[in-house]
Amino acid sequence: MTRGNQREKDRERAQARAGNKGKTKDDGLTPEQRRERDAKALQEKAAKKAAQAADGGNTAGGGAGSKNKK
Repeated sequence: MTRGNQREKDRERAQARAGNKGKTKDDGLTPEQRRERDAKALQEKAAKKAAQAADGGNTAGGGAGSKNKK
C-alpha cells in the first residue's frame, strides 16, 4: 500500500472534523471598513478610560492600602 497521498487525506479529514470553524469572518465588511470600526471602538474605549480616571481613578480596586496593615 502506498502512502503518497496520506497527507492530503489527513487534511481532508481535519477539514471535515473542523466543520465551518475556519478563519473566515463573514461580517460583510471590507478590511478598510473593519479597520475604521476597530479604530472607532478603541477611541471610545480610551475616552471612557480617560473619563473614569478623571472622575476618581481606579474604582475597580478595593482597599489598596489594607494589605500592609498589622
